[in-house]
Amino acid sequence: MAVTLSESAARHVSRYIARRGKGVGVRLGVKTTGCSGLAYKLEYADEIAPEDVVFEDRGVKVLIDPKSLPYLEGTELDFVREGLNEGFKFHNPREKDRCGCGESFRV
Repeated sequence: MAVTLSESAARHVSRYIARRGKGVGVRLGVKTTGCSGLAYKLEYADEIAPEDVVFEDRGVKVLIDPKSLPYLEGTELDFVREGLNEGFKFHNPREKDRCGCGESFRV
């Protein structure tokens, strides 16, 4: 099952990498934290690590470490603007619960 990007997320990542002048894509992962157990990680990647699982969607490479992949399979990364706020949102079909503050989740 792939990890995908919305059109808005792909456009945002592509523009950001172009402005930076370097980068191969976006790296997604999870870390243990918060009251529900897991939190999403997102960073721009300048190189592909040998262990990375690589998906490509809408011309953007999505890199995921093998330990995070079971938690992220089927996820769509979106970029949304809500009022004065903007940012990435994870639409994860495996997510069972989210803490009240929205910082962490569990599968």
